[in-house]
Amino acid sequence: MKDFMGFTRRNLLIYFKDKLAILFSLLTSIIVFVLYLLFLKGTFVDALTGTMNGLENIVKAEDIEMFVNGLLLTGILGSAIITVPYSCLQTIVKDREAGVDSDICATPMKRWKIILSYFVSATISAFIMTAIIATIGLIVLSLSGDLHIGAASVVAIYGIVLLGCMSSTALFMVFLMLFKSSSTSTAFFGILTSASGFVIGAYIPLSQFNDTVQSICNIFPASHITSLLKNELLSGVTENIDATIGGLDNGAFITAIKETFTFNATSFGYSFGSMSSVIYVIIFAFISIAAMVFVYNKTYKKI
Repeated sequence: MKDFMGFTRRNLLIYFKDKLAILFSLLTSIIVFVLYLLFLKGTFVDALTGTMNGLENIVKAEDIEMFVNGLLLTGILGSAIITVPYSCLQTIVKDREAGVDSDICATPMKRWKIILSYFVSATISAFIMTAIIATIGLIVLSLSGDLHIGAASVVAIYGIVLLGCMSSTALFMVFLMLFKSSSTSTAFFGILTSASGFVIGAYIPLSQFNDTVQSICNIFPASHITSLLKNELLSGVTENIDATIGGLDNGAFITAIKETFTFNATSFGYSFGSMSSVIYVIIFAFISIAAMVFVYNKTYKKI
């Protein structure tokens, strides 16, 4: 395993030494934050107040504030889970473009170790970066108000982030191994950066789109991961709001906001619960891993 660990360490160092790559990998998250400050916060608050139906004087303004701020963090994390793994994986394309892949394949290192090393290093890099974002976000939110979130939910958030990084890394490896130049992968990254915020509902809640668009968006594991994050991060706030209402609406307000902000992914008529979303993402990740091994063996030069 010494060769595997060494190659994994090499891939990690390549990513973390490139400060510009780190910045660009966080570009979508930065865009989400800027848009939130400019107008998304007002849009989300309006969407919430529009579903209150006479509860305006009961629901606390600080709870609404914390709910919307929590939505911001889930949007930032969801977009980071897409863009950071992709950026970490561009080492594969750079190695191929520079001919380093031929040297790697000429070593005694087994092919499964090579492909697994790329996967593990990118997953670790992505998790470290996204976990840092999650930690900063949780600290900022806790300082700005009460999230009503327990230790178990915090641990679950990091677990969801790890699952998201693994699934996104496996998926993007399949695509990146087909690219032969950095210019192609960079162009695709530009498209990915633009689309990711819409796919996970960071800009506009997915419930605002028609069923077909929602179904297509929820094919991707990042959408399920974002929904899982909402359930863990915002469950305390929603429960507190429901307790404040005291059953006057029979839970209609909480049900409405969970539907509006897509707490459960829906695809082709099927509504995923939290556990079914986890199972879906895990299955998707395993299928992607099998596909990336197949593509690697077919695409890269044999020793």
